[in-house]
This record gives sequence, structure tokens and C-alpha cells, in this order.
Amino acid sequence: MPTSRLEAFSDGVLAIIITVMVLELKAPEGSSFGALLHAAGTGLLSYLLSFIYVGIYWNNHHHMFQLVNRVSGGVLWGNLSLLFFLSLFPYTTAWMDDTGYARVPVLAYGTNLLLAAIAWFILQAVIIRHQGSGSPLAKAVGRDNKGRLSLVLYVAGICCGLPGERFWTWLALGCYVVVALAWIIPDRRIDRIIRDHGAPD
Repeated sequence: MPTSRLEAFSDGVLAIIITVMVLELKAPEGSSFGALLHAAGTGLLSYLLSFIYVGIYWNNHHHMFQLVNRVSGGVLWGNLSLLFFLSLFPYTTAWMDDTGYARVPVLAYGTNLLLAAIAWFILQAVIIRHQGSGSPLAKAVGRDNKGRLSLVLYVAGICCGLPGERFWTWLALGCYVVVALAWIIPDRRIDRIIRDHGAPD
């Protein structure tokens, strides 16, 4: 089957995830910046980080499916698995923010990020297996060192968050921020393949 329905469904789910996250932000009771900071607090920063992550996945999803012309049942289930873990972002983001970045919610947030990244790897692998090892996506991904390093940083962040000290919790958050910053620019590997060889028909 063509990819259009899968892409449209994914776009809709990601849009809903962002909407749910922004609805978690509390409106200030007053009209001053102090009232805004009191009402939102760190919620704006939590929302920004999760918004960036959803945006990264949307960007890379869009780029990846430019190299996919048809999908199989395995690809559909792989995509649904990815959307499942992304749909947990509003929950883990709100928990982390409502508890003032307590240790366990930060660990839960990091685990959510890790599981979403693993689901992305699985989806990518299923597509490559469906298309063949010589497919444009396989050539674009290559060894995917950047993706592997991201997994390492997620695990490092989770491990940093295990001790009870506040310093380690902030260090864990730092690992998650570093991964987000590394992926803000859309994947140029896929752009290069499209520029050199064109998108598959």
C-alpha cells in the first residue's frame, strides 16, 4: 500500500501530542511576568524540550518516508509502536514538571525517550528489510553512528539519574538536552540521497 495514509495518520497523532502537551500549561492568574513564571514555572521549559523532541521525530519521519514508496504490515505496526511511545510524552513531561524534576519522573522521562528511540530503530530496520539492503534508505542510514550515540546518551542519562543526589538528576536532563540539540537539524543523509538519486517512485 502507498505511504500517504500512514503519513497522514502519523501527522495527526503528532499534532494531537503537541496540543495535549500545551494544554498542560497553566494560564497565569495575573497579567505580569511574575504571574506567568509563578503559573508556568519550569513547565515552559519542559514543554519546549518535549516539543523539540516531537518536532525532531516529525522532521525525520517526513524525511525517511520520502525514501519509502510502499509500506507493509510490519511497517504499519512499527510505525504504531513509535507513535505509542511518542504519545506518552505528554504524560511523562507533565509528571516530571509537576514534581519539580524529581528523580523518578526524570528517570521515567528518560526511559520514554529511550523507548521511542528504540521504536524508531525498529521501524527503520523493518523498512530497510522490506525494501532490501541496497535500498536508498539503507544507503542513507549507513551505520547510523549518530543514532547509536543517541541511545548511549539516553542510557547514560538514565544511569546518571539513578543516584538520589540532585546534581545527578540535572546531569541526566543535560544528556537528554544534548541529544535534542544534536538532532534539531533534519537528517542531511537523506537529503543527500534525494539530491543525488531522487526519491523512489
